[in-house]
Parts: sequence; structure tokens; C-alpha cells
Amino acid sequence: MRQPPSKKIPAKFLTNQRTMIKKISISLFALLWLQIAIAQRQAIGNLLTENIPALDPQVSETWEQYQYVRNANFADWDASGKGMFISTRFGDVAQIHHVAAPLADRQQITFFKEPINSVNVRPAISGEKGFLFSRDIGGNENYQIFYFDQKTGKISLLTDGKSRNGDAHWNKKGDKIVYSSTARTGRDVDFYLKAMDGSPAKMILENKGGGWNILDWSADESRLMVRNGISINESKWYMLDVKSGKLEELNPSTKQIAYGGAIFTPDGKGCFYRSDEDSEFSVLRFYDFASKKSSKIAEMNWDIEAFDLSDNGAMLAFSTNEAGLYKLFLLDVKTRKYKPVSVKLPQGVFSNLKFNKDNRRLALNITTASTPSDVFVIDLKTSQLKQWTQSETGGMPVSKFADCRLVEFPTFDKDDKTGKPRTIQAFLYEPKNAKGKLPVIIDIHGGPEGQAFPNFAARRQFWATEMGLAVLVPNVRGSSGYGKTYLKLDNAELRENSVKDIGALLDWIAQQPNLDANRVAVMGQSYGGYMSLACMTHYNDRLRCGIDFYGISNFVSFLKNTSGYRADLRRVEYGDERNPDMAVILEKISPLTNIKKITKPRFIFQGENDPRVPLSESEQMLEALKANGVTAWYVRAKDEGHGITKKANSDYVYSAVALFLKQFLVD
Repeated sequence: MRQPPSKKIPAKFLTNQRTMIKKISISLFALLWLQIAIAQRQAIGNLLTENIPALDPQVSETWEQYQYVRNANFADWDASGKGMFISTRFGDVAQIHHVAAPLADRQQITFFKEPINSVNVRPAISGEKGFLFSRDIGGNENYQIFYFDQKTGKISLLTDGKSRNGDAHWNKKGDKIVYSSTARTGRDVDFYLKAMDGSPAKMILENKGGGWNILDWSADESRLMVRNGISINESKWYMLDVKSGKLEELNPSTKQIAYGGAIFTPDGKGCFYRSDEDSEFSVLRFYDFASKKSSKIAEMNWDIEAFDLSDNGAMLAFSTNEAGLYKLFLLDVKTRKYKPVSVKLPQGVFSNLKFNKDNRRLALNITTASTPSDVFVIDLKTSQLKQWTQSETGGMPVSKFADCRLVEFPTFDKDDKTGKPRTIQAFLYEPKNAKGKLPVIIDIHGGPEGQAFPNFAARRQFWATEMGLAVLVPNVRGSSGYGKTYLKLDNAELRENSVKDIGALLDWIAQQPNLDANRVAVMGQSYGGYMSLACMTHYNDRLRCGIDFYGISNFVSFLKNTSGYRADLRRVEYGDERNPDMAVILEKISPLTNIKKITKPRFIFQGENDPRVPLSESEQMLEALKANGVTAWYVRAKDEGHGITKKANSDYVYSAVALFLKQFLVD
């Protein structure tokens, strides 16, 4: 048989084929390498560990004692107004408990394997007795809204079981709720109304983007105040007509304004709200809907944070955040005059302000550096402060715990307004009766728009009290609480200036007679994890080791892979990787790009279900460190997301961290 004439295959085609085969081979090799690495990991409960030695039983036992330092958080007053619901952990995760009176026994109401996220009690006028709560699965943050019927004990799922839902509000009658949800696209946050008669939820506003949330629902049910968050520095504020779906911008302006919470007055004619309009800080204001005019109610040289309006609209309580320490004020709505509460409160952090329906009692959480969070109630008529919960401290006296003080250190640049050297604040936890130079761990908060507070943190107390470490918790540039100018000092191209702040902190440590500049570790969670990694690429020779909890290792891959509803908000902060010029900058400053500069040991923790910082960020950092021959301890949790919520996991992880610090920092 005659063969068909042969055709010459173009060289370009052969080259492309060889390249493709090579890429496939490399990809298969990388996949095989990863599978082998995972196969070598040791399973401990729901954790996969790699390169971690056997734990010290004595250290684990001591850490577990700190794990039994509980926190009680106010959730809501009950329908009768006589008792309250709180969130606290007695088993593996935090659940809802009822407290009938000050220091009464805590009666556990919910019993789930996952922590409960929020509680919203059904108005008593409905005649029903129950509350809304939300929870996710394994830390995936796809929160579902449930109703707990206290009469029957029945729990009903109100949302679709798979999307992300939140911002649930009752109407005054208690027969309907409104909430936000990503059910339509998975990334856009829309608003829904659902009657409690079992009928399907109805969409009342379709939105574009993931920054939308519901602030409050008017007493007559006709309007919602809603907000669209563009960034930490900018948001838009709207009124939504529930029936027509019409959206009207409130306080329209060409200025960049960040809005906080907002509460309707009982008559619906106006609202109290927070914003930083024409101010460095968040100011309490009143907005009149008829005149469309805003007026300042209270302005400080610090942020006004939490606030709540009494049910009768006569009194408003608000707190100020002054360098991480809080003060509480009461405002007479009629006279618009305010003053500090007449009750003496501990110097600490206040949260969860909520008036009782009797209009005379105000609940709040208080925590200090050496005392865990507990619920207190102020009787505004008698000026008495009563403690409603008393959380256990693991059998340890509070006097044992480390002290904390505020310190300041100069950084590398000057304040643009004053021309004076810029200073950075930090909280320093020191073991009591310490002698000699102390090893130091720098614990950097996440966010990056977060803020470090002098609150009780079991890990910091353990490191200081049991391991003899000094713990420094800085608020580097980009932290909230210090004004909007300070908040913007690390945006986009300025990202590494916050890393330079840690360099200045290392200089300050070297000048302190009781701190050992030759034994310093850096630790962080989320964005703080990135900071930990970045500090190691810049100051590797000045650090002994580093700890990274679900940190960003490459900004480009992070922005591409973070959950869709978060991506645009993060791009405003970090820069848009879809812009080629910005992508070059992000790649340049990413720790993974500078991996060869890290030679000191690293500890990495990652939750598999993290919707914020994907698993791939930690996996790629781990493999790069190993390829460079750097010691890397790794823990991967199958049932966690962006954090550690389960006691069993925390038991192991922080025992391993203690062993890591003992081996590479202390000894």
C-alpha cells in the first residue's frame, strides 16, 4: 500500500509541545511532592502535623490550665428583661447560656460542635419565646441563621444552609426578620425579608459587591438603614424603602467618609450614627430625615465606638477608645448633654453595650489585661455596678497574671502635621518578679486595620507567666484607633513602612535594660502572619524565630484566591493585583518572593476552611521553606477556618508553640 506523503512538522509546534509536556511534568511532580509531604504528616485528632517533636506533657498540662480561663460575653437580654443570654465555653466550643440574675448559675441552652456566633432575642410583644442565632461549619464563615424556640426546644434553619448570612434584625412585632445573604451569587450581599410563618424569604434589595450590611430597622417596619463598605476609610450610607426597594443615599457627599453604626429614634424621625466626616476620629452625630441635616453630638480626640439607645429614646450610652483603654459616657437625648458614667469602672476594654427594656439598666462586657471578659450591669437610677458573671481563671489567682503597660517608641519617619518624629504605641506584658534580661516575643495584630488592646489573652499570659517572656503587642501604622491619617499610612505602595515600624521596635528593645535583643521572636495571625513573615525577610539576623498563623505569603495569589465577597475590599487596602504595575509591587514585597532571606526556624498554623487567607498561602510558604532547608513546624486543622475556635485544637497548637519557643527562643 502506498503511504501518504509525509509532512514536515513545524519546529514551533514541536517546541510548544515540548514546553507543554515539560509544564505537565513539573505540575505532576509538584502534585506528587505535595501528596508525599501530606502523606508524611501525622494525624492528631483533626490536626495534621509535620516536623513537630513529641510535646512536653508538663507544658501541655500547664497550658491546659490557661485554657480553662473562661470568658463570658453578653449576647442579649431575655424577653422578660429579668435575665440575659451570654456566650461562654464549658466544653470544646462557646455556646449560649442563660443567667437569671447577678452571679446566678449559667444554664446552657445550646449544645453544638461548632461555636455560636450571635444571639438576637425575639420581641416579647410577639407572645413567642425564642431567639435567633448563627453558626458556621468548621470555620468556613458561611453563617446560617437559626431560630431557637424556647417553648419546644425546636431549632429551625431559616437560611439556605450554604451561603453566607448575617445582620439579622427583628421587626417590633417579632413576626418577621430581615437579613443579608450571598445566596444569589456567592459574592454579592443582598437583603432579604422573611416572615416567621414558614413562607420563603423574599429579596428586597439586590446589590453588587460584598461590603453591604444592615444597620437598623425602623419601628414601623417601612425603612432600613444600610451601609456599603468600600474600604475601612470609606463607606456609603443609605435608606432603603422595604416595600418599594427604593434606595436613597443619606448625607450624600463627595468627601471620603467612613460610617459606623446607626440607630433609629423610636419615632423614626431621625437617627444617631457615627462617622469621621471632617474629623480624624469617629464622631457621634444626629441626622434629621426631614431636613436632611446632620449635627455633631459628641466629638473627642479619640474614636467613639460602641453606642446604644434606650428603648424609650431618652438616653444614649457610648464608649470612647483612648489608646486601647475605654471610657463610658451617658447622653441625655433631650438636652444633648453627656457626661461620664457615675459608676467607677475597671480600666480596660468595654464592649457589647445594651440597654434593658426597662430603660434603666445597661449591660456591658469588661476585660482587662489580667482579668477575663465578664458581664456587668449598671443601674442608672441607683448608680450601682453589679457583676453578672464571674469567669473561672483555671484555678489560678488573678494576682499571678502578668502586668501590662503602655509604651511608646520612635520610628523611622516624622509626623506630617507636627514635623516631629513619629511614635508608635505598644502594650508590654512582663512577668512579675522577673530578673535579668527577658526573651521577647512581638505579637502583631491582624487586620491590617485592627487594633491591639490591653485585654486578657491566655497565650500572652502563658508566655509571660509560665515561660518568662516579655510580650510586646504593637499598634504599627495602619492600625485603627489612632485616626484616619494613621490608618492610611500603610496602604498599597506604603505596605512595608509598617514592617519598618517593627525594625524601630527592635531598636527600642536593644535600648531596654531588662529586654534581651539577642532573643527576639515575631508572631502574628492573618495580616499579622504576613508581618511575621515580612519581618523575617527584613530582619532575619535580628530575630531568633517566627510564628505565622494563617498569614499572607504572596499578595497576588492571596487576592486571587480569597473569598469573592472580600476581594474588592482587600484590593482597596493592599492594591489591585489586576493592575500590572501594582502586581509587580505586590510580588516584590511578598514574603514568598524573598524566601531566601529567611533562614531562622518558623512555626506555621493553618485552618483548611479559611475563607479569608486560603490554605494555599501557608502550604506554598511551607514548601518553599523546606526547599531552602529551613526548619519549619506545621499544623493544619481540618475543622478550623480563620482562627482556632475548638479547645482540643488549641490544646495541641499552643503546646507545640510553647515547645517551639522554648527550643528556638528561650534556650
